[in-house]
Amino acid sequence: MHPMNSIKLFRFLPLLLLVFAACNKKTEDKGPIDPKVAKLKLPDGFVAEHIHSPGENEQGSWVAMTFDDKNRLITADQYGFLYRLEIPEIGSDSLAPKIEKLIVGNVQEPQVGMGYAQGLLYAFNSLYVMVNHNANENFEKSTGLYRLEDKDGDDQYETVTQIRGFTGEPGEHGPHSMKLSPDGKSIYLIAGNHVDVPEMDAYRLPKVWDEDNLFPLIKDPRGHANNRMAPGGWIAKIDPEGTNWELISAGFRNAFDFAINEAGDMFAYDADMEWDFGMPWYRPTRINHVTSGSEFGWRTGNSKWSPNFPDNLPAVLNIGQGSPTNAMFGTHAKFPEKYRTALYAFDWSFGIIYAIHLKPAGATYEATAEEFISGSPLPLTDGEIGPDGAMYFMTGGRRLESDLYRVYYDGEIKASEKKPLLASDLPQEAKLRRQLEEYHVSGAPAAGLDLAWPNLKNSDRFVQYAARIVLEHQPVNSWKAKALAEKDPATLTQAMIALARHSGKGQGEPMIQALIGIDYGSLNEKGKQDLLRAFELILYRQGTPNATVKNQLIAYLDPNFPANDNDLGRSLSVLLVHLDAPTAVEKTLALLKNAKDDPEYQKTFISSSDLVLRNPQYGLDIAQMLANVPPAQQTYYATVLGNAKAGWNPDLRNEYFTWIQNAFKYKGGRSYVGFIDRARKMALTHVDQKDFDLYNEMSGAALLTGSGNDLVVSDVQPEGPGRRWTVEEALPLMADLSSRDLVKGKAMYSATLCLSCHTMQGEGGIIGPDLTQLGTRFSAKDILESTINPSDVISEQYHSTIFELKAGGSVVGRLTDEDKTNYYVSQNPFAPETIRTVAKSEVASTKNSDVSIMLPGMINRLNEEELKDLMAYLISGGNPDHEVYQDKKITAK
Repeated sequence: MHPMNSIKLFRFLPLLLLVFAACNKKTEDKGPIDPKVAKLKLPDGFVAEHIHSPGENEQGSWVAMTFDDKNRLITADQYGFLYRLEIPEIGSDSLAPKIEKLIVGNVQEPQVGMGYAQGLLYAFNSLYVMVNHNANENFEKSTGLYRLEDKDGDDQYETVTQIRGFTGEPGEHGPHSMKLSPDGKSIYLIAGNHVDVPEMDAYRLPKVWDEDNLFPLIKDPRGHANNRMAPGGWIAKIDPEGTNWELISAGFRNAFDFAINEAGDMFAYDADMEWDFGMPWYRPTRINHVTSGSEFGWRTGNSKWSPNFPDNLPAVLNIGQGSPTNAMFGTHAKFPEKYRTALYAFDWSFGIIYAIHLKPAGATYEATAEEFISGSPLPLTDGEIGPDGAMYFMTGGRRLESDLYRVYYDGEIKASEKKPLLASDLPQEAKLRRQLEEYHVSGAPAAGLDLAWPNLKNSDRFVQYAARIVLEHQPVNSWKAKALAEKDPATLTQAMIALARHSGKGQGEPMIQALIGIDYGSLNEKGKQDLLRAFELILYRQGTPNATVKNQLIAYLDPNFPANDNDLGRSLSVLLVHLDAPTAVEKTLALLKNAKDDPEYQKTFISSSDLVLRNPQYGLDIAQMLANVPPAQQTYYATVLGNAKAGWNPDLRNEYFTWIQNAFKYKGGRSYVGFIDRARKMALTHVDQKDFDLYNEMSGAALLTGSGNDLVVSDVQPEGPGRRWTVEEALPLMADLSSRDLVKGKAMYSATLCLSCHTMQGEGGIIGPDLTQLGTRFSAKDILESTINPSDVISEQYHSTIFELKAGGSVVGRLTDEDKTNYYVSQNPFAPETIRTVAKSEVASTKNSDVSIMLPGMINRLNEEELKDLMAYLISGGNPDHEVYQDKKITAK
C-alpha cells in the first residue's frame, strides 16, 4: 500500500488553490473540461468532443455504428435496441444529438424488433444488421444477418428479411462487422471462430481445410473453443440480396473487424488468446493482409500454426496483447495526409486506437504504428469516419459505461500533392499476385496453371502463396505427374503441399520420396521450413508410410536435428518424435534443458510491460506473468515429448518429469498450468504401470488441484465472495475492528500481493514504502482511499513517468536511473529488477503519469471479514499486542 498517496490534502492546499485558479483562468471562456474528454490523449492539432452517454440515458452499451444516406448515425446496444442520431455540426453551441429509438416492426417494449447487433452497415437503401443472439422473450430473432428496408417511405424500417442464419455459438466470437466492397456492388462480412462456415457458392480458399498438425493436441484445459475446429474465423463476400456467397479467407481467431484501403487491399485486426500467454503457441493481436484464398492458421488449443508455415500467411504487424474491436481506414477523413491514409485499429482492453501506417512492399505491405488516441478507461467498440470528415468512435460493451465521441483536426490541412493509392501504383509483385488471384475460382481456365507454376518458387511469399492456391483450383490430375517429376526444390515443395491437401489417404509415399531427393543443406531457412512443413502435411493427411520409406525419411531428417534455429528445431522434433526416430527423445530432451527463446519471434509493436498500468483488470495479471515468464521453446519441446513413445530410459524419464515439476514455478496465462499438466498426463500414459506412481509424484502431482488447472496454494487464501470495493462500502466496516485474527490478516496481506511491494516488520518488497508504522500516521479512511483508489493522490516519491517516443507510442514506468544517453525504467511492480533501457534520443518528452504503479482492485477478492482482518493487520503494523487483537470493541480512528 502507498501511505504517501493519502497524505492530508491540507498540506498542499495553497498549491492546489493556485493550480485551480490557474486552470479556471485558462478555461474561463470555454467552461470546465469534460472529464470524459480530459482523459483522452490526442495527437497535436486534434480536438475531441464527448457527444453522448447512452448508459446515463438508459440506452444500453453501444457496440456498433454506421451512417445512413441522410448523414444520421445508427448505433446498436449490444443487448438491446437500435438508435438513430442526428448529430450537431462541428462548432455548434450544443453537442446534444437528437436521438430516436428505432422500433422495427410492431412490437411492444421491452420486446425488441431488431437489435442485439455486433455489426451494422447502411448500403443499397437498406440497413444490414448482424445479430449475435439466442432468441428469447425480449427478442425473437436468432444469430444471423438481417436486411431492414423502408418500403413505404415513412423513414422507418418496417420490412425485416433474414438473409442467412448462422450456426455455432453466438456471443463475442460470433458474426461481426460488414463493409461495402470498393466497387459498391457487394458486401464483405466477418465472423469469429465460434461460427460455422456456412455453405458457400464459391470458395477462394479451397474447401479442404483440416487441423494439419502433428504437434500433440492439447485442447484448452479450461474448455475455451474446444469444439471449434478448422478453419476458425472467416470472411465472405455476398451480393446485396445475400443470394450468392463466396468465401474469401479463413483461419482467424476472432477478428472483429476489417478494412479496405484505396487500392482495394483488405486488412483484418485479429485477436490473441490471452490464456495462452507465455506458451509457444501464443499469437499476439495482429494486423493481417487478407488476400484472396488466404489462411491464417488459427486452430483450437495448442495447435495454432506458426506464422512461418507456408500454408498460411504471416501478419504484416504484430501489435501485442489486447482485445481488437474496430478497424477502419481514414480515407475520407479531413485529416493530415499521414492520418488520412492510416489504418485505425481499436483495442477494447487497454483503450488504444492505433494508427497503422502501411507502405506497399512487394505483394504485401510493410507496417509501422503509433498510438493515435488512448485513455483509461476507454473500452473502445466501434468507429466510423463521418460525412463531415471527423472520426466518430464509441466505448462500451459487456454492459460497461458507454460514450460516443467525435474527433476532428483543428489545424490547417494543406492541399496534398499525393494522389490516392491506386492499384496501378502498386509494385509489380502485387500486380502479379492479383493476376494470379483471378484464377482462385473453381473451373478456372488452364492458363492459370501456366502462370502459377513458375511462381511456386517466387521469392515473394504472398505471390508464392497465391500461385499454390491457383494450383489447388485446377484438377489434380492436370498437374500431379508434373509435380512429382519437378526438380526445383521450392517448386517441388509447394506442389507437394498442394498435392498432400488434395489427395486421398495413403498416397503419400511418392510425395515423400520426391522430397527427400532435395539437398536439405543447400536450402535457406525458409526453404527448410517449407520442406519440413510439407513432410508434416503429408504424414498428417496421408498417414505413416511403409517401413522402408519411413526409415528413409528418418535417415534424411535425423542428421539435421538439432538445428541452429528455433522454428526448424520445433518442426524437426515434431517429425522425428512422430516417426519414433531412435534418437528423437534424447536429442529433444537435451534441447528441453537449454533452449533459449528468440526475442525477435513475433515481436510486437507494444510491449506487454507497457500495458501493465493501462487497465486495472488485466494489468495485474500481466504484471504477475511478466515477473516469471515461462520458457516458451522449452515448453514446446516438453509438449512434443509428452507424446513420445519410444527412445526412453530411466535417466531420460527422470530428467523429463523433473523439468515438468519445475515448470509449475512459472507464471503464464490462465491456461498455463493446465497445459503443462496435460503434457504431464500425456507422458504418464507412456510409462510402465509399475513406475506410474514414481513419475506421477516426480512430475508434481501434489502441486496441483484435482482439475490440474491450478496449483494448490499452501497459504491461506481469500474465501470470498469478493466484490468491487468502494471506500463508501468499506468504511462502515471499520467501526469495529476488535478481536480480529492476526494470522488471517497476515495471510490476506500476502494474498492481495501487498507483501510483493511493501515491507512489514522487516519482511516484503521495497518498491513501496514500509508499512509497519502505517496505522500510527493514517486513519482507516486514508488507508482505504489509498488502497481502493491509488491513483487519486500519488506521492512524488512513487509516481510513474510517461516517456513519449518520437516514433509514436510511449513507455510508462518508474524511472530508477538515468545517464547522459539513457533512461532506466522499471515497469512491473512484481519484477522491479527487470529494467527497460530507453534511449534519450528516442524520447520526445516526459511527464508524470496520473496512474499509480500500485494497481487498483487488489482487495476485490476479499469478503467483509477478510477485509477487516487485512485492515486490522495494516493498522496494527503486524503487532500482536495491538488493541485490534484484544477482546474489546475498537473503533477505527
